[in-house]
Amino acid sequence: MKDTRTALLQGTLDLLILKALSTGELHGLGVSRRIEQMTGGTFAPQPGSLFPALHRLEEAGWLESSWDASENNRRAKFYKLTRAGRRQLGEETEAWQRIAMAMTRALEA
Repeated sequence: MKDTRTALLQGTLDLLILKALSTGELHGLGVSRRIEQMTGGTFAPQPGSLFPALHRLEEAGWLESSWDASENNRRAKFYKLTRAGRRQLGEETEAWQRIAMAMTRALEA
């Protein structure tokens, strides 16, 4: 069976992480699962790209984290959006919508 998952475009992962966390805090695996769910299985970020992105977004001030027990009682780092992260989500959403409309117009031409 052919794998229908798609490689994430540069910058897309950050937007998907911000969106995944817009409904509440999640640990890393939870972020990956939420992205996979939101995209109907099209995107499933791997740890090698997900965790560096989470750290980068935290360093940018868009996420904050804390350690707690996961659903299986293991120690996990939980991430949540900051006020700046919510603002960034709005800006990146608008930018992505412009790009998507431009690509749609180009492909329909």
